[in-house]
Amino acid sequence: MIDSYPARLATLLMQAGQICGSDHVIAADGVVARYGSATTGAPLRAGGAVVPGSVEEVRELLLAATKQRIPLYPVSTGNNWGYGAALPPDPAAVIVDLHRLNQIDDSQLDLGVVTLEPGVTQQQLADFLDTRGYDFMVPVHGGGPKCSIVGNLLERGYGITPHTDHFAAVTAIEALLPNGEIFRSAVHASGGAGVDALFKWGAGPYLDGLFTQGAFGIVTRASVVLAPRPERVESFVFRIADNARLGEAVVAVREIIRSLPGTAAAINLMNARRVLSMMIPFPADELDRDGVVRSERIAQLAKEYRVAAWTGFGALYGTPGAVRAARTLIRRRLRGISSRPIFIRPGLARSAASWLDRLPAGWAAQLRAYLATLNKSLVVVEGRPAEIALPLVYWRQGGAEGRTGLDPARDQRGLIWYAPLVPARPAAVETYVALADRVCREHAIEPLITLTTLSDRCFDSTVPILFDTSDEEEVARGQRCYRALVAAGKEHGFVPYRYPAHEMQHLIDADATCWRWLAELKRATDPANILSPGRYAPLPRSD
Repeated sequence: MIDSYPARLATLLMQAGQICGSDHVIAADGVVARYGSATTGAPLRAGGAVVPGSVEEVRELLLAATKQRIPLYPVSTGNNWGYGAALPPDPAAVIVDLHRLNQIDDSQLDLGVVTLEPGVTQQQLADFLDTRGYDFMVPVHGGGPKCSIVGNLLERGYGITPHTDHFAAVTAIEALLPNGEIFRSAVHASGGAGVDALFKWGAGPYLDGLFTQGAFGIVTRASVVLAPRPERVESFVFRIADNARLGEAVVAVREIIRSLPGTAAAINLMNARRVLSMMIPFPADELDRDGVVRSERIAQLAKEYRVAAWTGFGALYGTPGAVRAARTLIRRRLRGISSRPIFIRPGLARSAASWLDRLPAGWAAQLRAYLATLNKSLVVVEGRPAEIALPLVYWRQGGAEGRTGLDPARDQRGLIWYAPLVPARPAAVETYVALADRVCREHAIEPLITLTTLSDRCFDSTVPILFDTSDEEEVARGQRCYRALVAAGKEHGFVPYRYPAHEMQHLIDADATCWRWLAELKRATDPANILSPGRYAPLPRSD
């Protein structure tokens, strides 16, 4: 049948070769070799992939796909590890890999705004700023240097630098719509091209948000406010020795964030297992009947490495005077709840680590491990790219020691992020922690729990579900654990802010007003459902 999907797909890929060059077209059987795994255990399947080199090529590809009725799934760099990487929710879709669109427009950087194409990575922006002598911080997160900045902000990701909420720092978006037209704001359309990127909300209804966690267009440019590098950057670490004090620590953290807007960015609270996972090899011979490391062994390791039941980590930004005042307030808020907080500047930590490296092997091993972990965190606090989160993915399978350019998808590592929102109330946090610990143990998954303040009102928690993708039973267990966490959390109102690609349909309630309205918008703007079918969308692809 000439109108079959295979025939239409073959036609599109042939046309894509004419548009972008045949070297930039990947057939379906080459997708896994190019993009690795989805890390979630779901099979990475797609009709193929195309790597355009310009906005015009993307537009021509979009129009061709519409004519052939072949869905497209745009990705920035495909490094969305733990949420599906480059995996399309619809396996019939062709991946549109935008990593070659990597231009940086600094024409408004004197006002603190930079405009980025989706292929710009954390490291590319850092190098650009350093080379040009711009003293701004990169909006980093722990995913590392190869991750797209635009991709992360479109997923509404966050970090621990001054602009914690990355999408909140976005002032303007340009996107290709399904009909090939370019979307820009009403301010831009009214002749305000020069001021469009300087004011987030523009005029009229705010539409830019539809392009985040959505399927309404292919974002080709985003303008972002960068945080200027402050006079002083300091980190602080505090230890909560007893799980019973966690509720009090939640109140203290909430008050610190509330009292120090603009000075204290975000604060992490990490349980002992999560901190130890950053410091030591996985003790595979110390598992209990549940398949997780024995609590007694965790207690021994925590004592040996001076790791508390919970560790708090935050950062301060500002003038020396503002940071000094913040130190005083933080000490006061944490008094009687935690150990005396330690304040440290990144340069001092690096010097201490260098000094320890000169000692004979075996000396101060615990302190060396602690400083090595702290130094990675401090690099991110300074607004510089670092692979702070990636070694964790390798922890259960020998670690990442000696590896460079970590890539969990390429290396076939298993990771699913469970990332629920948790109210910043003691009872809610305690309920959530007990729930996450219990469900993970029931599925033989290490309960590695982090809570990060998104504001003084709300935490986002991240629990990495780690497994071996070569073991079918481990994959199934990891996926069951994720679904069990979502179901149990939902009973208490702890709902993820972000879902892996293969789990998005579990989010959708077709009877809910929000999803019915979204379906109407999608039908009106993309009647053939060409763009990212199944991505936070209730409608199946029509064929």
